[in-house]
Formats: sequence, C-alpha cells, structure tokens
Amino acid sequence: MNGLTIHRKIEEHTGLLIFGILIVSAIGGLVQLLPVLNQESLETATSNTRPYTAAQLTGRDIYIREGCSVCHSQQVRPLIAELERYGPYSRAGEFVYDRPFLWGSKRTGPDLHRLGGKYSDDWHRIHLLDPRAVVAESIMPAYPWLDKRSAKETGNITAKFIALRRLGHPYSDEDISGAEAELEGLTEMDALIAYLQVLGTGLSGEDEGAAL
Repeated sequence: MNGLTIHRKIEEHTGLLIFGILIVSAIGGLVQLLPVLNQESLETATSNTRPYTAAQLTGRDIYIREGCSVCHSQQVRPLIAELERYGPYSRAGEFVYDRPFLWGSKRTGPDLHRLGGKYSDDWHRIHLLDPRAVVAESIMPAYPWLDKRSAKETGNITAKFIALRRLGHPYSDEDISGAEAELEGLTEMDALIAYLQVLGTGLSGEDEGAAL
C-alpha cells in the first residue's frame, strides 16, 4: 500500500481522519507544553511580588464579581505600542499568587496591570463613584454601592487564606488569624482600591534587567 492509497483511505473514513487530527494536535500541544513544565521562572515570584493581603484579596474578589475583567485586561504585551502606553511588559513571576489569572484579551477600557501607584486613593474613589468626573469620555459604569457595603460581607476571608495556603501561598498562622481584623471598618470600595493599588507593583528594576 503506497502513500497515496493510505492518504485516500484516511480521507474516505471520517473516524480515521478525526483520529489523525487528534494525534497531530496532541503532539503539537505536547511540544508546546512539555518544555515549560519544569521551567522554574514561571513559578518563581518576582522580587517584589507578595501574596495578597486580606484587603487586596477581598478587592480582587470584588473586581471579579463586578465583571471588571470583562472590559480590562491585566497583561502588558511585549509590543512597542504597549510598552509606551502602559509600561514594562508583564512577567510570569508577577502572577504566581493569582487564582484565577485575569490576563484577559478584551480592552473596552485600558489595560490595568501597571495601574498600581499611578493615581491616588482619592482619584480611584471618585472614578468609581462617577467615572466621568475624572475621565470625561469614559463609558465605564459607576459603582456607588461599593462605598456602602462592608468588605467583610464579601466572603469568609479566613477560609480563603486557608485554602490558598493549601495551594502553596505562603500565608502564616498570624496572617490567617489576623485576616478578619484587617477588614474591620473597610468598605468594599476600600478593598477594591487596595487591590488596584497593588497591580503591577511586583516588578523591580532588577527584574526588568534580567528579562532583557
């Protein structure tokens, strides 16, 4: 049986064709995935990356709940246009404590990965209460209810810390026992702002130089 006959036989039998496609796809996937399984740099936090505090983690949960990741990505790509607009491109080590990742691909609004420290807490508060008060052309909705809800209502922060520690996040017993107290007196808006202010701050000059 020559090659042409084999090729025709595969084309004439749907089952064989599907099987062949799956085999080729599996090989292609393994070629891409296997080399990175033991790549330590993908699992090692950058020098300034830390596990989220109780306020930051709660803010992240609120960010997810309110659908912010639908319009905002959190991944600066290594393209000149993005570097000029947003800053240094994102490194894998900056996301080791993110579960789930919020990289995203939709940018109705700008990428937020280098947002931390760019604006004051007051700016963020005004922006969340009335986006057009600080960005006239903004189409972002307002989130006034966040300023009326307690951050402690978002979920059991102690249980979240315990679960994350089981997954490898380095939370100490003191971190876990003090998590509830850290949220005392904070609103959901306070927590969300705390999260926004830490975005992209895990990268140091040393990390940037090492990636060049």
